[in-house]
Amino acid sequence: MQYMMFVCTDTSPDTDPSPAPDIFAWVEENDTKGRREQGHALAATSSATTVRVRNGELLVSDGPFAETKEVIVGFDLLECADLDEAIEVARTHPMARAGRIELRPFADL
Repeated sequence: MQYMMFVCTDTSPDTDPSPAPDIFAWVEENDTKGRREQGHALAATSSATTVRVRNGELLVSDGPFAETKEVIVGFDLLECADLDEAIEVARTHPMARAGRIELRPFADL
């Protein structure tokens, strides 16, 4: 089953003083096990462009649509047997401590 894993910042990071997991080790482990199909960090929100259409009019604005301190900073496409496996993959990502991870299955359309 495929899951989109959104890697996000958070205003309340973990306060555990132990060293954070290494992101390169996390990527290598999950690539090797075939659980991570692709992923990438995203550019700063200042480079974002928001596109909307309202009443037939194109509205393009700089930056993210929402003013928020919590932003998506990266993504990974996971292939996992089930949600439990996806949670285990997310749990070991460094940003699970420094930020937050959102897992979302793809819709069956």
